[in-house]
Amino acid sequence: MANYDHVFFDLDRTLWDFERNSLETIHDLYHEFELAHKNVPSFDEFIGVYRVVNHDLWARYRVGKVTKDELRQLRFHLALQHFHIDDEKMALKFNDRYVETCSVKPHLLPDALTTLEYLNDRYHLHIITNGFKEAQFVKLKNSGIEQFFKEVIISELYGKAKPHQDIFTHAFDRSGAVAKHSIMIGDDFEADIVGAQKAGMDSVYLADFPKKSIIKPTHHIKGLIELKGIL
Repeated sequence: MANYDHVFFDLDRTLWDFERNSLETIHDLYHEFELAHKNVPSFDEFIGVYRVVNHDLWARYRVGKVTKDELRQLRFHLALQHFHIDDEKMALKFNDRYVETCSVKPHLLPDALTTLEYLNDRYHLHIITNGFKEAQFVKLKNSGIEQFFKEVIISELYGKAKPHQDIFTHAFDRSGAVAKHSIMIGDDFEADIVGAQKAGMDSVYLADFPKKSIIKPTHHIKGLIELKGIL
């Protein structure tokens, strides 16, 4: 077993249950903004369109093709346009209510708290996230896990996003870690696994199925509780 001192986690979809928290929030906002009376046939159709739009915008944001402001302005606007609702002000208000409301949702992935409690006595724990600065600290606080992490590295504050090697180097500098004694845990193959390999780190890929790729994570797990068998 490798000799690790520092464990770096992604936040969204790795510890914080992004899908559940986001779904609850958008469901509430669907009713708050009365979309059922504005040409949107159902919540399921709206969330289906939004997920495709949002996934594409985030992929472009990570490589610098879309700015934060553009993502903020476009993700709900484009989704609403699909239903012939062309209202930029409403879309922006919807987005801001989404960020405000979703960030305070407390739901974690199964076994996240138990796993962090187990690891906390054994390693220095840190976060490296591509999420927005105004949301990530709120998520950590409201989900009750902020006390576990010595360093929280947010790409927006640093200026480079995962998988860029510079943000991992910055994380090492901030935490005092070295790559060969560090491991990255995340659900995003490109950002977390490819990024970790570029930085010379071992990695744990949290996903239901392994990804077909020349690049391989050091470990693949389907649930956080499996980290107890690795670390």
